[in-house]
Amino acid sequence: MSLVGWLQIAALFLSVLLVVKPLGSYMARVFSGERTVLSPLLAPVEAGFYGLAGIDARKEQGWLAYTLAMLALSLTGVLALYAILRLQAFLPFNPQGFANVPADLAFNTAVSFVTNTNWQNYAGETTLSHFSQMAGLTTQNFVSAATGMALAMALTRAFARSRAATLGNFWVDLTRATLYVLLPLAIAVALIFVFMGLPQTLEASVTATTLEGAQQVIALGPVASQEAIKQIGTNGGGFFNVNAAHPFENPTALSNLLNIFAMLSVSSALVYSFGQMVGDRRQGWAFLAAIAILLIAGVGAVYWAETYGNPILTSLGLDAAAGNMEGKEVRFGQSASALYAAVTTGLSDGGVNAMHGSLTGAGGLVPMFLIQLGEVLPGGVGSGLYGLVVFAILAVFVAGLMVGRTPELLGKKIDGREMKYAMLAVLILPLAILGFAAVSALLPVALASIGTPGPHGLSEILYAYTSAAGNNGSAFGGLSGNTPWYNTTLGLAMMFGRFGYVVPVMAIAGSIAMKVRTKASSGTFPTHTPLFVGLLIGIILILGGLQFFPALALGPIVEQFAMLAGQTF
Repeated sequence: MSLVGWLQIAALFLSVLLVVKPLGSYMARVFSGERTVLSPLLAPVEAGFYGLAGIDARKEQGWLAYTLAMLALSLTGVLALYAILRLQAFLPFNPQGFANVPADLAFNTAVSFVTNTNWQNYAGETTLSHFSQMAGLTTQNFVSAATGMALAMALTRAFARSRAATLGNFWVDLTRATLYVLLPLAIAVALIFVFMGLPQTLEASVTATTLEGAQQVIALGPVASQEAIKQIGTNGGGFFNVNAAHPFENPTALSNLLNIFAMLSVSSALVYSFGQMVGDRRQGWAFLAAIAILLIAGVGAVYWAETYGNPILTSLGLDAAAGNMEGKEVRFGQSASALYAAVTTGLSDGGVNAMHGSLTGAGGLVPMFLIQLGEVLPGGVGSGLYGLVVFAILAVFVAGLMVGRTPELLGKKIDGREMKYAMLAVLILPLAILGFAAVSALLPVALASIGTPGPHGLSEILYAYTSAAGNNGSAFGGLSGNTPWYNTTLGLAMMFGRFGYVVPVMAIAGSIAMKVRTKASSGTFPTHTPLFVGLLIGIILILGGLQFFPALALGPIVEQFAMLAGQTF
């Protein structure tokens, strides 16, 4: 580790901190229906959309109607994207002449992008046409992110209101998230990316002559526009197979920092929006403090593991001072690679600028563990916020048991109904991850896809289902996932992780909204203090991560100890 590396990490987190309040306040005004700086330009466009769609923006929905609208949109999105991929050869903007995507891969990809996972069992530059990339994937990058933001706002209103039967209008929240937040930010970031050298063209490729005199065909396409919403919407799916390690997606150290800044900003600012909308900004800052502590610890752990290096490679004559550079880009080095790896998994982004399968045992353990914590650090746009609120509900319940008082969060009493829904949501992730991973570790058809046998092979399987169920999308690249088994089961894990989690959350929102919001009393456990921050961190670590420890002990943990002992498998 070096001082320069830590300064880069500190500069990134400081820059995000500086935009949390202004961006969070802006989004709070957007979702509260207040006038913003963009209202003169966008309000007529917004009203036009409602008129065309026949939506009454003043009519709100209860939790069930809100949830059904979200599920209907998601199902439509899956069917539409599946159709685009299956009919790709007959659609326009296909200069490469790519064939139709096979059925199982099309299913996996459609579910992946609609659930904001962006798991990719294909190489984008050799599989998908420009039309599929733009009309299919990029559209869902906007819609899936806006859906998460809408759901988070519905839960926020549940705490902000008293005796309310409605949570807002899903179609209004979806439109405002896209029109006022995601689209302006994506345009701005895309233009900056173009300035930094990212391609933005409908050309298929360019032919270059190498130093040896050979001809090399280099893939091109509308990269900058997809890269922008990929990060802002914490989607993570890359235009190219190697994602942000490709120089056309992430050419310089500066573009790398912008990538990480873009993926962190909106999710972090939404936490502040929550505090502002419920009338207690201290709550937003308390949530952000818990997030920062765990995320910075994750960055530090990966950075240490990768700079410590691999004793096995050292014994073969490699310079130990260089640390572990396998799978990393020299233009980024360990600090920027560690920062990206921890942030992309603390979020549900899933983009990578280094190969996670090439990290050391401990270095690969941390990204996997950060996903298993529930993708709340700060998680995907919207989804991370409502996941964090679920953990906060569990935290105040534990606090209530310790002091003998009725659990309460932001003036709303937490009873058995909310606890049952919260536990149902929390248990979805381990059920999907460990269930599918256990079956895959036994089936020959699944084991045949492992790239490296032994503990690392188990890590490849475990990471795949962790990433899918956590709606992250990153991978240990040694696993050959483009098979009917993995395309199908990973797709199912993505659906469980997204919809199996959010339906109980929305049920919590409906129950909380109906309750009277009371003022804090002398007996109320404050949820904005360092004590609560510590309790929340403990709940996230215990309920979010401890249940995975036995599986981790058989994979990355034993791999790390074997590496330190100089053993290979």
